[in-house]
Amino acid sequence: MWQLQEPVGSPGKPTTIPSSRLQGASGFQDDYFYTDKRDGAMTFWAPEKGVTTPNSNYARSELREMNRDGGAADWSLGGSHKLQATLRVVSVTKNVCVGQIHLGSGGSSTKPLVELYYRANGDIVLGTENSPDGGQTLHNVGHVSVGKTWNYTIGVSGGDTIDLTVNGSTTHYDIPSSFFPYKQYFKAGSYNQSSSDSTTNGARVGFYGLTVSHG
Repeated sequence: MWQLQEPVGSPGKPTTIPSSRLQGASGFQDDYFYTDKRDGAMTFWAPEKGVTTPNSNYARSELREMNRDGGAADWSLGGSHKLQATLRVVSVTKNVCVGQIHLGSGGSSTKPLVELYYRANGDIVLGTENSPDGGQTLHNVGHVSVGKTWNYTIGVSGGDTIDLTVNGSTTHYDIPSSFFPYKQYFKAGSYNQSSSDSTTNGARVGFYGLTVSHG
């Protein structure tokens, strides 16, 4: 149910790995996406210098939600949708996005509806987009030391509410009506939020569980 986006490729066109190549014990691995042999974590590495998508200045090693038939996920806000993860940030230079609800079809915007950030000081911060044109409101939602395991659930309910749970603490946020025409999809991994000429500084994130449900 996932496609992998990596911080390599040609300018503006990061390499993508289809879900068919990610499955099974012998599925795709490289320096940017691999199973940690010490603890089994599905690990994502995104250096500060890497190939980016056309609408971003930041490199990512990140999964993009797909449908079981191989098409790109693109679901409406109505109903119930959840992205649940257990993870730890192994290292981070400044800030990394570890989960998103991203706008799909329905308009011209390429913004995320929601981004969940982990700061180098251990703060967990939710960014909610103000409108499809841009602008983000930040909400402090928790604190976990670097290297410690934690969990989150990012959800949508009732078509107009974002439900966020971090380590058992739940908060709710209204979805502006300007987003209602858009469909959505989930993303998760290491979407590094800082850039430089360094290929050794960056964000490494290990996931111990990652599930999506729609109802």
